[in-house]
Amino acid sequence: MSNRLKTEDSPYLQQHCDNPVDWYPWCDEAFERAERENKAIFISIGYSSCHWCHVMEEKVFESQTCADILNESFICIKVDREERPDIYKHYQEVYMLLNRRAGGWPTSIFCTPQNKPFFAGTYIPPESRGGSIDGIGFIELTKLIAQKVSQRDEQLLKNADEVESFLNHKEHPKEATVLKEDFVKNFMLQVKNNYDTLYGGFSVAPKFPHASTLGTLLIIDKLYGDKSAKAMILNTLQNMKKGGMYDLVDGGFCRYSVDEKWIVPHFEKMLYDNALLCELYTNAYLTYDDESFLHVAKEIADFWHNRMSEDALFYSASDADSEGEEGTYFVYSYDEVYKLLEDNGYENIDTIFKALSISEEGNFEGKNILRLKDEEVPKDFENIKFLLRGLRAKREYPFIDKKIQTSWSAMMIKALFTLGKIDESYTQKAIKSLDALLNMMYIEGKLYHTALIHKTPKVEAFLEDYAFLSQALLEAFNATQDELYLIRAQHFANSALEKFYDKGMWKFSIGEFETKAEVSDNTYTSPVSIMVDVLLSLSSLLEDEKYSHFAFKTIEYNSYELGRRPVIYPYMLRQMLRYLKGDRVIKSNQTKLQSSALKLALLEYPFIQKKASEDENFMVCSDKSCFANTDDVNKINDIIQ
Repeated sequence: MSNRLKTEDSPYLQQHCDNPVDWYPWCDEAFERAERENKAIFISIGYSSCHWCHVMEEKVFESQTCADILNESFICIKVDREERPDIYKHYQEVYMLLNRRAGGWPTSIFCTPQNKPFFAGTYIPPESRGGSIDGIGFIELTKLIAQKVSQRDEQLLKNADEVESFLNHKEHPKEATVLKEDFVKNFMLQVKNNYDTLYGGFSVAPKFPHASTLGTLLIIDKLYGDKSAKAMILNTLQNMKKGGMYDLVDGGFCRYSVDEKWIVPHFEKMLYDNALLCELYTNAYLTYDDESFLHVAKEIADFWHNRMSEDALFYSASDADSEGEEGTYFVYSYDEVYKLLEDNGYENIDTIFKALSISEEGNFEGKNILRLKDEEVPKDFENIKFLLRGLRAKREYPFIDKKIQTSWSAMMIKALFTLGKIDESYTQKAIKSLDALLNMMYIEGKLYHTALIHKTPKVEAFLEDYAFLSQALLEAFNATQDELYLIRAQHFANSALEKFYDKGMWKFSIGEFETKAEVSDNTYTSPVSIMVDVLLSLSSLLEDEKYSHFAFKTIEYNSYELGRRPVIYPYMLRQMLRYLKGDRVIKSNQTKLQSSALKLALLEYPFIQKKASEDENFMVCSDKSCFANTDDVNKINDIIQ
C-alpha cells in the first residue's frame, strides 16, 4: 500500500512511496497533526542517488518493525535535499550544533511535537551495537524518544528550546581585514599542508576532486608563475583521469574516491561535479596544452549530452547502485573481458590487462575497475572501449534522477561555453541548453529551482540559482555578444541583490526557511563567491561601479576569515585577486571577437571580458579607460603584461 508520497514529483520521494512508513511530504498538515496528537516528528532528508539512503530504506524504512513504531508514535516527513536545499541546510545546522561535526546523508532529525529539534543523526542501523549513544539502533532510539515525548519529558523539552535559541542567534564577523595579495601565501601554505604529493588531491581517503581549489591554483600559476601550484594541478588532474573515479568507458566522474589513489569510486555521478571538472580540464588544456585534458573535458560533456539529458536539459544525477548492489554496472570480471577480447581477435590480452589494471583477483570485491597503469593509453583503446560498452549494455543501468536543477544545469552550460572557445559545436549546445533552461525555469517573471523533466516547477529559486544562472548568461554574452544575455544576467543579479543581500552578508533562502549562504566551497562552489564573480563582470561590462561596490562589500564582510583560512574559500580568494588586479576588457567588432575566440582564451592574464564595439582593431581596456590598441591578436598578451 502506498503512502502520501505517491503524488510527489521528486524521484527520491517516489522511491519511498511504497514503504510501510506513513510518510508525509513537507507540509503544514504534518506539523499540525504532530502538535494536535502530541507526537514526535521524524524528518528524513536524502536524495535519489545516495547509497546510504538506499541502505537505510532497505534496513529501516522497509522493516515492518521500524514502520510500526514510527506510524504509532511519530509523524514522519521525507525531504529531497536537492529539491529543498533550504530545509536541508537548516537541519544540517542542527546536526552540526548537536554533534560538533559536519553531517552527511541521509540526515535523520527528531523533533518535539512543536517541531523543535533535539536529536540528529545520519544513517542509523535498525539494531543497537555497543553501549554508547552513537551505537544506539533505530528501534531502541525511536522507542525511547516516543516514551519521553508522550511523558513530556522536561529535560528533552529544555534541550529542544536551547537548540532553537542557538539556531536563532546570528553571528557576524568580528572585524574586517585589509584585502591584499599576501592572502595567497597563506593559501599556498594551507594547500601544501593538505596536498598528497604521491597521488594528488588534498585529503586522505575518502578523496573528493576539490575543483574550486584546483581552479584557484591555476589562476595563481597564471598570475605569479608559481611552480608548486602548477605541479599540484598537473599531478592531481593526471592522477584523477587515469580511471576509477573517472569512468574510462562511458566518460564522466563519480562523486568521490573511497581510497587515496582515485581507484575505487562511490559510483554515483552528479551533474555539479562533472560540470565543474569539465570546465577545469578545459582551462587546464588552455593553460598547459595537454591534449589529454581536452579529451577528458569533451568526454564529460559528451557523456552528459548523450546519456544524461533530454530536450537539451541536463539530468541531475545517476545512482551508484543497480541490481541491488553498488557498482554492478561499472565493474568487470577477469574472465568476461578476456573472452570478449579473445572473441574479437586480440592476441596481446595480457599486455592490455596490465595497462588497464585488470587482474584475476580484481581491485574491487573480486571484480575490476578500469584504471590506466600509467599515462599511456593502450593501443586501440577506442575500439576496446566500444567492446566494453557492449558488455555494460547488457546490464541494468543505474537509476537516473531526471530532475532539472537551475544551478547545476547552469554550471554545465558555462562549462560548454568554455569548451566552445576550442570547438564551436559546444557553444551551440550551450546556447540550446541555456534557452531550454530559461523556458522551463523562468515563468511569468519568476525563477524556479528545480522540477522533474516535463513537469511544472513549484520550488522557487534560491541564491545559488540566481548566481550560477547569471554566471552562465555572462559566459553566453562573452561567447556570442548577444546583448540579451547581458541584460538577463543584470536582471537576475539585481533580483538576487534585492532578495538575498544584506550589508555584505548573503542569505541562501528567504521565506519559510531563512538561511545564511555558505561562503566556503564545500560540495561545490559557494553561491556567494559566484555572486561576487557576477557582480565584478557586470561592473566591467556595463561600466557601472555600483556592482563592484557590492562585490567589495561582500569580500570585505568575509575578509577576516578569508585572510586566516583562505584554503576553505578558494573561489572567494580568486575573486579578491580579481578585484585587486582588475579585469581587462577586449573590445573589437563582433566578427573579430568570435574568430579570435581561441586566441583570446589562451591569454595568460586570467581576468578577461569581451565586448563588441565598432573598432576594427582590438582595444585593450581596464575598468577606467582603454589604454592600447592593436590589429594583431597575438600582441594582446604582451600589451596586458
